[in-house]
Amino acid sequence: MKVYDSNMLRNIAVLGHSGCGKTNLIEAISYTSNLTDKIPKLTEKSNMTYSMGLIPVEYNNYKFNLLDTPGYFDFSGEVISSLSASDAAVIVIDATTPIQVGTEKALELTENVPKIMFINKIDNEKARYKDAIAMLREKYSNKVVPMLIPIYKDKKFIKLHNIFENISDLDGEFKEQAISVKEALMELIAETDDEILDRYFSGEELSTTDIQKGLTIGIRNGDIIPVICGSTINNIGTKEILETVSKYLKPKYIEEEKPFKGLVFKTVIDPFIGKMSYLKVTQGKLKKDSDVFNINKSVKDKLINLYTIKNKELVEVDQAKCGDIVIITKTNSLQTGDTLSIDKNTELLESIELPKPQIYYAVAPKNKGDEEKIGAALNKIVEEDPTISWYRNKETKQALIGGQGELHINTVKNRMKDKFGVDVDLEDLKVAYRETIKGFADVQGKHKKQSGGHGQYGDVKIKFERSNNDFEFNEKIFGGSVPKQYIPAVEKGLKDSMIKGSLAGFPVTNIKATLYDGSYHDVDSSEMAFKMAANIAFKKGMEQAEPILLEPVMKLKITVPEEYMGDVMGDINKRRGKILGMEPDDKGKQVIYAQAPQAETFKYAIDLRSMTQGRGYFEMELECYEEVPQQIAKKIIEHANNK
Repeated sequence: MKVYDSNMLRNIAVLGHSGCGKTNLIEAISYTSNLTDKIPKLTEKSNMTYSMGLIPVEYNNYKFNLLDTPGYFDFSGEVISSLSASDAAVIVIDATTPIQVGTEKALELTENVPKIMFINKIDNEKARYKDAIAMLREKYSNKVVPMLIPIYKDKKFIKLHNIFENISDLDGEFKEQAISVKEALMELIAETDDEILDRYFSGEELSTTDIQKGLTIGIRNGDIIPVICGSTINNIGTKEILETVSKYLKPKYIEEEKPFKGLVFKTVIDPFIGKMSYLKVTQGKLKKDSDVFNINKSVKDKLINLYTIKNKELVEVDQAKCGDIVIITKTNSLQTGDTLSIDKNTELLESIELPKPQIYYAVAPKNKGDEEKIGAALNKIVEEDPTISWYRNKETKQALIGGQGELHINTVKNRMKDKFGVDVDLEDLKVAYRETIKGFADVQGKHKKQSGGHGQYGDVKIKFERSNNDFEFNEKIFGGSVPKQYIPAVEKGLKDSMIKGSLAGFPVTNIKATLYDGSYHDVDSSEMAFKMAANIAFKKGMEQAEPILLEPVMKLKITVPEEYMGDVMGDINKRRGKILGMEPDDKGKQVIYAQAPQAETFKYAIDLRSMTQGRGYFEMELECYEEVPQQIAKKIIEHANNK
């Protein structure tokens, strides 16, 4: 594949709901551009897309880097990464169904991105082209302008009509529609430039140059959203997409003359090739065998080879100019989001804002001895997909993986087995309960043991009460009743005792202990004896000072369309939660701030999607620990003690 100048490059993300025809569209474009001799067939079973795919195609001396994105919102991180490297988006809409959640999500993610709408399947007898246009106009009003309109006869699709072409062969409603659409477009084009506007209002017909200029400016600024329709299965509208993208979707900035700079926007771990880093050249040009600086990590790297892809195979290239996308291999320091540059003092490029995990599961190895393999596999998966996170919970002893939904987590599980040979089970999370006290206790702990030789003797008197800190230790010893050398042992004994509480064996927190008296033996006292005495005192103190169970309480920020507010708030109340407040966001949705016990939120991502038909999402973080209601605490304690 030849090296293209910046003005002949187009990076296009293809978005839409799963099953709308995104991958088929790219296959049709590949066929149209002679990249393949295969056109997609309706009978062929399409595979679900889980991750971004790069498909470069060449057409009419342009290079199009097409980024195929997943339609399920579990994989929205892939869409966001793709958009960070794109000049524009093509949003594919299924004409045979009402507007789907994936379409709404695509529109939301491309709010500030130049875009083209492609209404697919217009030759299907179930096509609802007018409904799709009405939905788009409801959101974008007059910005939405069909560049092609479908012509039907006896309810069967006949052909596409380009609104710039002669309308003499049209009649009836289709002729009226073509005239109306063209007039609306000309008005939008005129509004993009003062000179064009003056000529338009003086009655002059806009020239081809005016139209080209106005459409380019209007699309780039989001004031014009062209709509193309067609059929991926029958390769209708494909050529028109390529021509519209090449003519009107021009990159906003072309900075070929500046020193090289680029962004790593995607990482793939290939079992044979190793790490593959997808890089968008944002400035200058990049040649193979170049020394560059990784600005994020303050290290120098040598990029030995540069590749593009052709028919799923890596193809080496000598260089890439500003705006192009290349793949770098064998550079292990690179990670998604890294800025590379010739100039080590350059500023970082804008980071990729990815969604936080919505749901967590515990992973356990099916085979003994695979614990370490789990960590190694998950580290590689997180490199590929930063919307996955994982960590080991020290309190529950579980390895936890977080993702965007059940499908996302199950995909990770399958990848662990298929790609890295680690077979795991998914388990529910354990709640990291803790224990503390509500009251006050004044107790004595005496450890006295006599056997052959030296005995053991330690005696302490300690007051226990609630603290705002995890642990406080004070000593108020007078007259040396506990020698100073043994006081650290008393504190250590108390800390060791806090690992396991008396109620249900959970860690103890928020305790203040004051050592104020005790006794010792000249021969039999030791650090170990005073640690044992402190342990005895701790157990007595916990029992006498009203021990209680604490549970983690989460802070939630829930974003939903307004029509689901009542259901969502009612559900939070059922989860022993409370609503803290609400406010509208800048996208027409409502944001609910709430608190709820962690035990009630493990599957919240699933339930929220069900309540909102997939339109709601949330963020969650630990807020505090609060007392578990008595009836619930009783069951938790019984369960823990019966294990």
